[in-house]
Amino acid sequence: MSKISYLEAIDKIKSLNIDTSTKKVFLSDGLGKILACDIKASVDSPAYPTAAMDGYAIKLQNNQNTDEFELIDYSPAGSVVSSEVRNNTCIKTFTGSLMPKGSDTLVPIENVELNENKVYIKQKVPCGFAVMKVGENYTKDEILIPKGTKIDFAEIGVMASLNIVFVEVYESPKVAICATGSEILDLGEEKQNESQIRSSNHLTIEALAKKYGCDTLQLGLVKDDKESILKAFENGLNTSDILVTTGGVSVGDFDFVKDIVIDKLGATVIFKGVEIKPGQHVIVAQVGNKFICSLPGFAYSSTVCFMLFCLPIIFGFRGNNETLEKVKAIAKSEYKNHTQKTIFTASNLTYTDMRYEIDTFNKKSGTSAILTNLLGNSALAIIEPNTSYKIGDFVDTIIL
Repeated sequence: MSKISYLEAIDKIKSLNIDTSTKKVFLSDGLGKILACDIKASVDSPAYPTAAMDGYAIKLQNNQNTDEFELIDYSPAGSVVSSEVRNNTCIKTFTGSLMPKGSDTLVPIENVELNENKVYIKQKVPCGFAVMKVGENYTKDEILIPKGTKIDFAEIGVMASLNIVFVEVYESPKVAICATGSEILDLGEEKQNESQIRSSNHLTIEALAKKYGCDTLQLGLVKDDKESILKAFENGLNTSDILVTTGGVSVGDFDFVKDIVIDKLGATVIFKGVEIKPGQHVIVAQVGNKFICSLPGFAYSSTVCFMLFCLPIIFGFRGNNETLEKVKAIAKSEYKNHTQKTIFTASNLTYTDMRYEIDTFNKKSGTSAILTNLLGNSALAIIEPNTSYKIGDFVDTIIL
């Protein structure tokens, strides 16, 4: 199976048939989750003409030349007065109160003088002033929040105003993470020889999965032997929706992952190898409604590949409305790509004078192991095959 382009890989992921599941959660627990149904207004809001501020409710129509009104009642918020406004009478009305019968205008408190039960208008207002009309916020059956929306504070507030106690959301997939390699050490392990290196992949991937709302299963580190790898992979598939592995996908003598995924697990390979940098050695496969993402072992490569290929699968479990955030950023340094690969270059991202800008100042060049290039306010500049960008050009950029 030959390598495919980045866009072909993304198209293959988008075309996957992923079974979604939903659940109902208490409204405040829905924060950050993806809405699984349209939220419609059950009533008009407001349902009746309502005062938008404190003042005096009058009938201004047919009384345009009248500046003096008799105060006949009070209408606090939460109450309904039986008194009715007629010509030359008014009712003191407070913010959020229903406008009294017969009234059509609210004169603000600061516009009047009060002398016992007489109200004198010092500054006139137009008819209908400070009155919220029926349906001004929204009308009955109007879709206020569409399915697929990520629930934030405003969505919580609107649903609370509709008395929605439980909200239906997509369930996020459970992600199992496994790092392979006899040379890698876990946190706290002591080096036995100078060739051993500290693994960060399994914890970086776990952090990313959690950042995007997934429950995780940490399988830890597995040595380079087929039986141990197979056992760990089977455990991950049996207990999770997505198995993410790092290492062992290249062409070395001890790169067993690709053989185990294809031959031992009976997975259907969606693609194997993508013309990108970093991380051309990547495998995405499917077993039933479960998925395997086998990523390279270098830290920067595995992190970038998780965002490019694993996150879209996670989004698929949640209705597929989410995407990585991309912007057009102005290049402040040159970007050159003389290869057939799509290159994802770690860059500094700033927002200045109403525009995004990127550069590679102080970013280190070298292997795909330099995870420190993602520290700070970083982003990924997307450099298309055989493409160069000059200073001042717009570059497609993934915001991290």
